[in-house]
Amino acid sequence: MVWNWQQPDWPAFTYDSVRLAPLESRLLHESGFLFGAFAHLSDAEQRALTVELIGDEALMSARIEGEFLDRDSLQSSLLREFGLAEDRRRIAPAEAGMAELMVDLYRHVQAPLSHARLWAWHSMLMAGRRDLRESGGYRTLEEPMQVVSGAVYAPRVHFEAPPAGRVPAEMDRFLGWLERSASTGEHPLPVLTRAGIAHLYFVTIHPFEDGNGRMARAIAEQVLSQGLGQPTLIVLSHTIERHKKAYYSALERANKNNRIDDWLDYFAHTVLDALDSSRARVVFLIGKAKFYDRLRGQLNARQDKVLARLFRAGPEGFVGGLSAEKYIAIARTSRATATRDLQDLVAKGALVRTGERKHTRYALALSLRQWPK
Repeated sequence: MVWNWQQPDWPAFTYDSVRLAPLESRLLHESGFLFGAFAHLSDAEQRALTVELIGDEALMSARIEGEFLDRDSLQSSLLREFGLAEDRRRIAPAEAGMAELMVDLYRHVQAPLSHARLWAWHSMLMAGRRDLRESGGYRTLEEPMQVVSGAVYAPRVHFEAPPAGRVPAEMDRFLGWLERSASTGEHPLPVLTRAGIAHLYFVTIHPFEDGNGRMARAIAEQVLSQGLGQPTLIVLSHTIERHKKAYYSALERANKNNRIDDWLDYFAHTVLDALDSSRARVVFLIGKAKFYDRLRGQLNARQDKVLARLFRAGPEGFVGGLSAEKYIAIARTSRATATRDLQDLVAKGALVRTGERKHTRYALALSLRQWPK
């Protein structure tokens, strides 16, 4: 197999810019609605939304690679990083490191990427890892860096990265390309195009022993934020994780050729889907704030616990909806108490009820105003 980096035109990626133009326009147009919503929130509401969206994005970026972080620990660490809390919760290194990376990404959107900054990000991302031979620096081991699946006796090689000896020069060239392709550079590129190429370019070099996918997505999010002039809060990793096979398939196809129309088409549509998801999440979270304002002081501890779980499920809600049995399990209460609590929540306008008897289900009563598309 001859990989893209082994071909004579590497890294001169080619694509049809005309085909991407409508998607670039759509990104600029629709991101304005997202930023407009934030502009109408109080500072406290903006901070709460930011922490929640960044936290979810961090969780999903790790989950794509099969790492499951603790949500509560990550949220606590993010609150500390933003200076919003000083709790004494013991935070594991993985959650603390991921939170540190995400906050650096959010706070320093326009800061240029450099070798030192990438090494710092990698150290944050690999915090607590004892199985790595190299952390916080590019790989130097001579053995091939491969993405492999299947049994040990019959492995399938999906990709092989450039040898370690080429990594420093490849990363010099990558960082130079990032500088030239910026809006203020010699050869500026549109936002989606630049972010899509940055992701593919970096992950092809695969400069670190581990964490390259998470690093590539962080770089793509920084490039998107730079192009839009502020942190996007687009839930890119959340959207990728929902269709993970399509993501890996698109990457696998792209690493065999430097004509990358299919990759950029996939990436652009994924970003736009993520923008739609972010818009739904922001509207949902705004609805959550108004919901609790309306019901402040009217909920008992059981009701508050169950409603919090419903909100944590996001706009999609529980699979199959909230039933009396789920209420009993979450609140750890009796059926009679659960029935009274649920009837009270419906009467207060907190929940809406559908179905009858064993098919009765409850959902949050939110009035969600969407922006036009």
